[in-house]
Amino acid sequence: MFEALFASPGFAPHVLPLRERPRRWLVTGAAGFIGSNLVEALLRLDQQVVGLDNFATGHQRNLDELLAAVTPEQTARFRLITGDIRDTRTCAEACAGIEVVLHQAALGSVPRSIADPLTSHDVNVTGFVQMLDAARQADVTRFVYAASSSTYGDEPNLPKREERIGNPLSPYAVTKLVNELYAAVYARSYGFKATGLRYFNVFGPRQDPHGPYAAVIPRWVDAMLDGEQITINGDGETSRDFCFVTNAVQANLLAALAPDEIQGEVFNVAVGERTTLNQLFGLLQEGLQRHGRNAPSEAVYGQFREGDVRHSEADIGKASKLLGYAPTHDIKAGIEHALLWYLRKAADL
Repeated sequence: MFEALFASPGFAPHVLPLRERPRRWLVTGAAGFIGSNLVEALLRLDQQVVGLDNFATGHQRNLDELLAAVTPEQTARFRLITGDIRDTRTCAEACAGIEVVLHQAALGSVPRSIADPLTSHDVNVTGFVQMLDAARQADVTRFVYAASSSTYGDEPNLPKREERIGNPLSPYAVTKLVNELYAAVYARSYGFKATGLRYFNVFGPRQDPHGPYAAVIPRWVDAMLDGEQITINGDGETSRDFCFVTNAVQANLLAALAPDEIQGEVFNVAVGERTTLNQLFGLLQEGLQRHGRNAPSEAVYGQFREGDVRHSEADIGKASKLLGYAPTHDIKAGIEHALLWYLRKAADL
């Protein structure tokens, strides 16, 4: 999965220098979906990696899987801290001696934030500031954090451009907007620049299909494999810019390696294409059928989900120009990789 990234024209020139002069990285949310993919990519590049996770939404199985995929020598370069980003001492310990922070730890999900806004705020805002300040005090040279396309809110224009946002539509979106505001204030007040990556519907291996706040692709694949009925929120014409996880890994590494003058910016991380939920259902059907698995022929339609934006599509021009970002996987290629992973997991049960 990472071979395409390491060989891509935009990233390949960074591979040899990274291996020749390894850096010391901290990945928060290391046992989570995106975090574990980042840890694996860094270890494959022979980097020194510290992971931080409290396992509220992350899983030990993600760490076990990624460590099984790398060499014993690379595994020896990884250290895990079990702790919470809301704890000052834990953040200080995690940042000690670190050169680059990739901050992924958060409580995701719009519905979760509507059901429990206080906890979402506590983790996503208080935890973010704790980590940001610990990194500043530890003289970390690069801080890259997971921002969100939910920040665009009710801004109606497509594609979404970084300089143009609307009113947030959920508590989760507010927390992610506040992260960007704190990052900007830390740059002005302390000269400490944090770079934000506005993720657009990232999917791929290790994304948990279970629980009430599971994302649409793993939830649907899991249901299809079990022969269950798929419910589509609304009329199915809601659209998203689905982004395979390797693209998110690429953006994180490029942002971390970018020159000083580019640090502190905010970038869209996506493919720049729009897929409706109806189209997504069809792609998953076709993918499972290619692998000899039955899939439901039809879906049922439910209510629109509270707090959701109607359409989402990113302009990735800024990331392309300043970071050299070039997605290696579109939605079809990403779904094929994701399905292979889910099918392997289903066969292991």
